[in-house]
Order: sequence, then C-alpha cells, then structure tokens
Amino acid sequence: MTDPVYRRVVIKLSGEYLAGQQGFGIDQPTVDRVADDLIAARKLGTEVAVVIGGGNMVRGVEVSARGVSRTTGDTMGMLATMMNCLALEAAIERKGTPARTLSAFVMPEISELFTRTAAHKYLAEGRIVLLGGGTGNPYFTTDTTAVLRAAEIGAEAVLKATNVDGVYSADPKKDPTATRFDRLTHSQAIAGGYKVMDATAFALARETSLPIIVFSIAEPGSIGAILRGVGHGTIVAG
Repeated sequence: MTDPVYRRVVIKLSGEYLAGQQGFGIDQPTVDRVADDLIAARKLGTEVAVVIGGGNMVRGVEVSARGVSRTTGDTMGMLATMMNCLALEAAIERKGTPARTLSAFVMPEISELFTRTAAHKYLAEGRIVLLGGGTGNPYFTTDTTAVLRAAEIGAEAVLKATNVDGVYSADPKKDPTATRFDRLTHSQAIAGGYKVMDATAFALARETSLPIIVFSIAEPGSIGAILRGVGHGTIVAG
C-alpha cells in the first residue's frame, strides 16, 4: 500500500452536505457514506480530525438577519455543529471504527472539552476525532475553525471538501467559462476573493504555513484519493 501524503489532517465538511437532497437536517445515507470515506482514509494510516459546519441546521448570519443578535445566531450555529458531530460519530462507531467528539464548549454530559492534549491522545489511539462547536466564539466560520484546529494539533494539511473539484475563477455552475486552478498561494486566494473559503481562514493558513486542498467530496473515495496523492483538486499553499 502506498504511504499517504499526509500523516495527520483536518478535514472540513459543510453541514449542508450532510443534509443530502433533502436540503435541511441530517440525511442518514449521506452521513453513512461520509463515515465510510473517513474510515477508509483512516485505514490508509493518516490520523483524521474533522470539522463540520452547522448550515444544515442553523446559519448564524441568516438568523441574525431576522432580528436575533449576531452573537446569539453564531452560538446557535456552533451548537448545530455539535449535533452533526454526534451524528457522524455514531455512524463511524456503528461501522466498527472508534471516534471521539471534542467540543469548544464545556458540556460534560454530551462531549469532552477540546484540548490539544485530548486531540493528540485520541488521534494517536487511531480514533477519528470530530471537532464541534466551532472556535467557541462568534464571528468566526468553521472554515477558520478548521485551520485553527489544524495549527493547534500539528496537522499537515486542511482538506476542504466541497461540491466542486477545486477553486475556480468563477462559479462553474453559473459561468461555463470559469477556469479551475491547480495551485494558488494563500495570498492569491485572498486577493482573488474566491468564495470557497473565507479570507480569515486563508490568512491564518498563510500565517501558519498550512496547505489547504480544495476538492469535491461528491465521489466516494475522494478523501482517500487526495491522501494518496492521486485526487483532483486545488492546492492552496505558499
């Protein structure tokens, strides 16, 4: 078996993806398929941590537009990420692979608090570690959370799973002339204003010298393909 390109990664999944075709909530077949991909990635020898968004339940910006304070809306969104983590943890463990959810919030009846020590311990034990609760602070996206946690736990890359196979000059679903980039620097990604990730996440990745690989999760096995160095995506680094 070919050794994986990365020994430890943080994979960023959108909450919306877990909703599947229903568009809201949790679609169990989709969760099971993601669990299969994560388990296969772990079996390659890579230590896997996962950050999940909460947009299939709540988006803080949208809630705040309806009269709720931005801080409260973002907190609701961060709590939604915990529900997604628990759903994915259950699916992974049901398939016979150990997993552990760590939360940015103190909620001992539900999840252990995230610490670097705990994350290192569970990853070294072979568990898939699910990182919920965002950063624990409002105004920061789960994209930024993924980069922050990757830096904290010494991950070698952030794998940003999307519904397109990389970063494009424009939305390829709306603009047939959009071109895909094989590689960008962090600064180019920020200057280009590409919507695949927010500028804060790219800036933090630049500061911490973390590569980000943007790829499509639509095809089963796509995570493993990236880890084996044969996947199709855009590398944002340097």
